Amino acid sequence: MKSKFIVLSALLLTLAACDKKESAPMEINLASEEDRFSYGLGMLVGERVLKQYGEVNYDLVLAGMKAQHQEQTTLLTLEEAGESINAQMEKKFEAESAVNKKRGQDYLKDNAAKEGVQVTESGLQYSIITAADGARPKPTDEVSVHYRGTLIDGTEFDSSYSRGAPTSFTLNQVIPGWTEGLQLMSIGSKYRFVIPYELAYGERGAGGQIGPFETLIFEVELIAINS
Repeated sequence: MKSKFIVLSALLLTLAACDKKESAPMEINLASEEDRFSYGLGMLVGERVLKQYGEVNYDLVLAGMKAQHQEQTTLLTLEEAGESINAQMEKKFEAESAVNKKRGQDYLKDNAAKEGVQVTESGLQYSIITAADGARPKPTDEVSVHYRGTLIDGTEFDSSYSRGAPTSFTLNQVIPGWTEGLQLMSIGSKYRFVIPYELAYGERGAGGQIGPFETLIFEVELIAINS
């Protein structure tokens, strides 16, 4: 209950200040610790909550929040509000899905035609950056790798290089594209994988950066087979 109250309070403060397109910015004075606390909460909600919902009508959001918080008469029940939010989010999800799916299909088609790119029966695409001879991992092996993961537009969403240390995991406990792809590699080799959504995070995506139906690109260096 306490966390719910904090989120609602911070969201109200954030929305009051962030509609710069339709009104002049309000003058803000963070003279007291309470003001700094409130403004800080607004920043956190703006980053962690509002960005999930895209464009909104701030006046209506504020009106609904104020009416509900002050126990005034609202124009919707909480159930109706939830249904409306879910419907809008599903609409947004479907539009994003269609774009990502088409973009991924086009990229896979173009990439498959490039010199050196091989395509497995499952649809996984790979090319060899650095070849090596030696042992290859089995699905039950633990491996250590360095890798960099990007979307097809080049946006990096994860990298062991950035963290400064390789990552270890059991091969059959990661996405199917990795489980299949790393079994093609020998210790010391480096491959580039283009992984269709079916072999990655599927129709729902993962987290904030990997959307639905997202085709992913990984550069992976197999450092060791640990078991």
